[in-house]
Amino acid sequence: MSVRLKPGSCSLSLALAVMCVAASSSYAQTASSPSRVVEEGIAVEFATEGTVGHGQARSGDDVRFRFRVSDTASGSLLQGLKPAAWLDLRRSGQPTDPKSCTKKVAAFLGDSLVSVPQVDLNAWYVLAMNGDASISVVNPRFGFGGSQLLTMVFLDGPAEDWALTADQQRLFVSMPDSGRVAVVDAASWKIVDRIKVLSRPGRVALQPDEKYLWVSDPTGITAFDRETLKASTRIPTGAAPHEFAFSSDSRFVFVTNHDAGTVSVIDSVEGRKVADVTTRGHPSSVTFSELSRTAYVANDDEGIVAVNTRGMVVAYIKASAGIRQIRSAPGGRFIFAVSPSKEQLHIIDASSNRLVQTGVIHGGPDQVTFSSTLAYVRRRSDATVMMVPLDRIGSQDAPLPLVDVTGGTLPFSQGSRSTPADSIVRVPGSNAVLMANPADRAVYYYQEGMAAPMGQFQNYGHEPRAVMTVDRSLEEESPGLYQTVGRVPEAGVYDVVFFLDSPRVVHCFEFEAASVNGEPVKPRAIVVLSASEKNLQTGRTAKLRFQVIDRDTHDAIKNLRDLRTLVFEQPGVWQTRQALIESTPGFYETEFTPPSSGVYQAYFESPSLGLRFNSPHVVIFIASDQVQTKSQTIGAP
Repeated sequence: MSVRLKPGSCSLSLALAVMCVAASSSYAQTASSPSRVVEEGIAVEFATEGTVGHGQARSGDDVRFRFRVSDTASGSLLQGLKPAAWLDLRRSGQPTDPKSCTKKVAAFLGDSLVSVPQVDLNAWYVLAMNGDASISVVNPRFGFGGSQLLTMVFLDGPAEDWALTADQQRLFVSMPDSGRVAVVDAASWKIVDRIKVLSRPGRVALQPDEKYLWVSDPTGITAFDRETLKASTRIPTGAAPHEFAFSSDSRFVFVTNHDAGTVSVIDSVEGRKVADVTTRGHPSSVTFSELSRTAYVANDDEGIVAVNTRGMVVAYIKASAGIRQIRSAPGGRFIFAVSPSKEQLHIIDASSNRLVQTGVIHGGPDQVTFSSTLAYVRRRSDATVMMVPLDRIGSQDAPLPLVDVTGGTLPFSQGSRSTPADSIVRVPGSNAVLMANPADRAVYYYQEGMAAPMGQFQNYGHEPRAVMTVDRSLEEESPGLYQTVGRVPEAGVYDVVFFLDSPRVVHCFEFEAASVNGEPVKPRAIVVLSASEKNLQTGRTAKLRFQVIDRDTHDAIKNLRDLRTLVFEQPGVWQTRQALIESTPGFYETEFTPPSSGVYQAYFESPSLGLRFNSPHVVIFIASDQVQTKSQTIGAP
């Protein structure tokens, strides 16, 4: 059963969720005239930046929302704050008074199913790369009846690897079976383009400056321009599998060629190969340390090779055979390498290129990821994750401090299809991680310092092979300036609801978005279950009747031609989508036969009304072998 994550405090040190979009790469050079409010000696200035090409923001635009916070007495900018903001459409178009604004903040912080903002500007998503040809997008704050599935991205084939741009706008997903890399828009969660690759794309990675996306194939790698998606350079390197590592200045790319027994050093600026370096084995993984300006290449056979940017071997480091992954810890001084077959973890000091510690980790350690304070080492033979405090490593031959935590019930290795992508990732803005367990078909949330995971996200029957977060929370761009980007869902006058807990500021700024074609703003709608339908009987066709009404006037909305319903059987394995037909003015119906007993939830979509399946308007009903006499509705006026 899913557990909804709750705020840890009113200052928003919480697991916030998102429905925003990544920042566009081009913005207007000048921001709109700022609005300013002063409360309790604190000044907050609000301004927006819209996309280039037109003045006023329009529906569908990506808009940057900016807040400058200062002390009125000293004039100093206030740093290190944790503000929150939401974009909420004004129903009446009239300014929101302070009391109503405070009520909105309370509702949004309280995770209300009824009072939901159009855009949450504080948020993050959880993405799960599934065993089938799909990606789950999960909202970790709002639970749809115990699950948090927001939408699905359906691919042309199972994913192998993925890479997300720093601005959170695009997700690149390699699909070996289709010979393409999918380009996913991280706002609409739609595939907006496909990059054709020479043959079976494997690893994908963006170099640090994100000028190029590098994609591996069975015999080499290709650099694609991130903006145009056109191939810039293809370099034959050697036989796959391949792994990548980049120098922090993006100048050099290190590519392992496992079956060729080499690592290629590539100059990305000149688009040429500097050298093919023999590694004395079959290289399985590579990482780069900025501290030593050296790449560390692990072999399947035995040992670790240190290679500089000129393609010269600077050290051979004796280590266990069968190393499957090598990773540089934050700061670049210590390098972690794991060998599942030998059940060992090695730690190398990059400042001296020496092996300083080795620890035994039973159960086949095969992945390493990091938070700011801990290394997480996954064991593939069970559901255990070992943690190593980073402030307690580095002493020559000292025993490794190890603490274990469960990452589920079934072994990590029991997934049907493996991936080189990470199954453990850090949660944005928190000392917590997410752990994907494909066998459990769940993603677990672990807060550092706890004895066990605090919660989990069910994955609708799919195997989460890897996990990723998409962060849209307000970020301090410079001292006292907090910003994020959101996509305006429709035309109208909005409240930009601003909340700061300490020092306390609550205010609703005004923001207006024009329509694209000049059409009037559509009325907001809510869907309710008609009184003509009670609970359902398993295997028996029922006529479901719904009414659509204006949220403000409660008048019936007639003549809809695009109303559809999405019906889930909880916990969400079975679903169906059906068109709703108007039977009498304002009433819409469809026939539905529940396949089994259980709880069903209906969500609704109407593009003409701006109503989406992820809206809070939900109808719950129950199917059983015997007809019941009671139904439940959520979202009724």
